[in-house]
Amino acid sequence: MALFRIDRRTEAGPAEVWRRLTDWPRHSGSVPLTRITVTTPGPTGVGTVFVARTGLGRLGFEDPMEVVVWEPPGAGRPGRCRLEKRGRVVTGWAEIEVRPDPRGAGAGALLVWREDLRVWRLPHAFDALTARAGRLVFVRALTRILTP
Repeated sequence: MALFRIDRRTEAGPAEVWRRLTDWPRHSGSVPLTRITVTTPGPTGVGTVFVARTGLGRLGFEDPMEVVVWEPPGAGRPGRCRLEKRGRVVTGWAEIEVRPDPRGAGAGALLVWREDLRVWRLPHAFDALTARAGRLVFVRALTRILTP
């Protein structure tokens, strides 16, 4: 299991962080050489499918994902989204949780990103390296996605 977790505090509130994180096309380019295409009609909810295409030209792979949990943040409750990765090359899941920063009113939001990556034909001996690489890539991606 190549599991990693990212915790990030933001100045933006939970609703704005949620909006930015779940604007799937906004993720395009945040992960190097990757473009996102939503393949189901909006708005986003359980059953939404989008594809992350990573590569150059014909050399690359597609990473289709489906939203299986969709709970936007509301009064007094955190937002939660779970994605199932259904590709041939990359499988696993990602969970996004957005809640008010526990430091108090007006303090922004706390984002928790959890992900488990599986790469086709990559032995489990590489799980720790895969998790470190995934965390590094997504820390940078989240910085870009969360920037207004």
